Amino acid sequence: MIKLIVGLGNPGEQYEKTRHNAGFLFLDGLVKDLGCAWSYQSRFQGLFAEVSVAKTKVMLLKPDTFMNRSGQAVGKISRYYKLSPDEILVVHDELDFNPGIVRLKRDGGHAGHNGLRDIIAHLGVRDFYRLRIGIGRPVLGRSVADFVLSVPARDELELMAGAFHSSRCYLEQMVVGDIAAAMNKLNA
Repeated sequence: MIKLIVGLGNPGEQYEKTRHNAGFLFLDGLVKDLGCAWSYQSRFQGLFAEVSVAKTKVMLLKPDTFMNRSGQAVGKISRYYKLSPDEILVVHDELDFNPGIVRLKRDGGHAGHNGLRDIIAHLGVRDFYRLRIGIGRPVLGRSVADFVLSVPARDELELMAGAFHSSRCYLEQMVVGDIAAAMNKLNA
């Protein structure tokens, strides 16, 4: 059962629509669809919302710590609510998938993703769920940092929006604990 969904990104207007903020963009769409609002919670170092999914209370968090320190916020909220790692879903950008591709998995390393690296360090475990939103890779010779911190082209944004929508279609299954079924559908 998922009790906390964390979207990864960087705070600030200059990062708002960048590839690296795929997790923030996913949660912003969810909050808008469910008609709720964000509130800043200093004890969790981020924007926080509570929503109802499948008649179940789910907490949403957008860390305000910048990507490389996301684990600080995730560690604080998970300790406060005594969450186990398998009750946490982290939504993040994924270089290894093209825009429009989304995959759900549990466990694994950080694959060079500094937000995941910090979450693993603060939780002390790797066995939380990840919703990986494809953003593609930069062309040869372009730096990865510049690529992830840039705004995608309109067609890429549309593909990402489609991935957000398809993921939200299976959110109820994830929340109630039927994650295997959601994985089978999303990863097909």
